[in-house]
Amino acid sequence: MSDEQAQFETLFLDTRAPLLGYLTRRAPAEDAADLLAEVYLIAWRRRTDLPSGGERRLWLYGVARRLIAAHHRAVLRSAESGADVLEEQHPSGPTSDDRRAEVVRLVLETLSDLDRELVTLTTWEGLSPAEAASVVGITAGTARVRLHRARSRLARHPRLQELLDDPDGGSPAVPAPLTTGSVRA
Repeated sequence: MSDEQAQFETLFLDTRAPLLGYLTRRAPAEDAADLLAEVYLIAWRRRTDLPSGGERRLWLYGVARRLIAAHHRAVLRSAESGADVLEEQHPSGPTSDDRRAEVVRLVLETLSDLDRELVTLTTWEGLSPAEAASVVGITAGTARVRLHRARSRLARHPRLQELLDDPDGGSPAVPAPLTTGSVRA
C-alpha cells in the first residue's frame, strides 16, 4: 500500500463515523451510506487538493453539506414531478421521543438555513464555532455572532420551552402554534 493510500485510509477510519452521523441526521438512513460513499469518492478524486491536518475533516463536512443540499433538491424535484415519496411510518404510533424530535425539528426550521446549520454543527457534530464557520464558508467572528443570536431565539421559543418544561416529553393538549414570522435572520 502506498503512503497516499495509507493516509487516505487513516482519514477514512478517523472520520467515517462522525460523517455518517452527520449525514444520517440530515437525510433518510437508507441514503446516508450512499452519500458517505460519495463524500469519500470525491475526496479520493481530489486527494491532491485536500487540505492538511485537521482541515481535512472540515473539508469533508463541507463536501457532505453540499451533497446533502443536492440530495434534498433532487428529492424535491422528484416529488414535484409526481414520483411517489414514501414517508417513514411508525407502526406503533409516535413515541415521546418522536414528539420531542418533531418539536426540535420544527423549532430549528424557524431559523435561517445558515443559522440552523451552525447550531447543528456545533451542537450535534461537536464542532467549534470556528470549525463550523469553515464548513459553511463564513468567518469565525460572524459564526459566533450568528450562533449567539440563533441560540437566544431558540431559548425564547415557546414550543422549545414547553418541551424543556415537560420532562416526560408528552405533547400539550393544545400545542402552541409554531410561528416563523420574523425569526429568520
